[in-house]
Amino acid sequence: MTKNHHGGANCPSVNAVNPENAVDSGNATPVGALLLCRAEPSAVRPPAQLLRERQLLAPAGDGWSVLVPEGKPWREGDEPVDRVLGGWASAVSVATNRPALALWWDGERSGFTLASGFRRPVGYVWLTDGTPAGEDEAVHTFAARLGLDPVLDVQSLDPLTRPDSEADARARLLGLVAVLARTGLRLPPGLAPGEAGEALRAAARGAGAEPVEWAGWRDAVRAELHAVEEGLDHWLRDREADGARALGAAQLAAGVPAVLHGLRRRDAGWLTAGAVLLLNGGLALRPRTGRGR
Repeated sequence: MTKNHHGGANCPSVNAVNPENAVDSGNATPVGALLLCRAEPSAVRPPAQLLRERQLLAPAGDGWSVLVPEGKPWREGDEPVDRVLGGWASAVSVATNRPALALWWDGERSGFTLASGFRRPVGYVWLTDGTPAGEDEAVHTFAARLGLDPVLDVQSLDPLTRPDSEADARARLLGLVAVLARTGLRLPPGLAPGEAGEALRAAARGAGAEPVEWAGWRDAVRAELHAVEEGLDHWLRDREADGARALGAAQLAAGVPAVLHGLRRRDAGWLTAGAVLLLNGGLALRPRTGRGR
């Protein structure tokens, strides 16, 4: 268990999360990632397909899902894993209107990026030995956006931002996952931050995860249109039509620069986020007769 530097609630024990998932000594610094979504798999599947990356999708507790990517963008390209996962988290969060949390690690650092719709993502980084390399305020913002307890949960998160010679970067991520367990997160057995990509995929398959693959624009857009239509119907039932149109205009305004940014950076995550924004905004602004108000 990590040391308690605050005299408050102890940081959750790493061994309490999954003591059997130690990193292989022959592969002490794997590169990998997990994308946690605070939504059911049925809501996560359509935007995950738009990422155009082979992944495995599984339930991860009450109201949570986990995506295990194959990892080609950072194995075969120049984009670092944290940048790729940050873009993907933003895309999934915008599409589902729910928070998406990217956990990532490479040979030098580990960290997380939380995306919450249109708000600027928030993240934190630790060096491999566990040295904090982020701002404490980011962890507090993280807790607020996920609706964590402002006293008990924040007391458990605070030690993750303090020096601790007994906690490396992997232990920090496991401690973060332990805190999120209070929100209902339950990762499938063997699916833990810090593992090599193949070990993660094997654990996901063993837990019955379903493959998510690019099926072409026609099927992907059809699935996204269905999800968006359902979301707009709920919106129109609960809000006046002019409110929905205002939201659509805001989505279009945000989608154009997101697409341009993705094109400049050749970033699939930003391209997907921009495409989803444009699609949602266009549907919200189109004439709708005989439905809603």
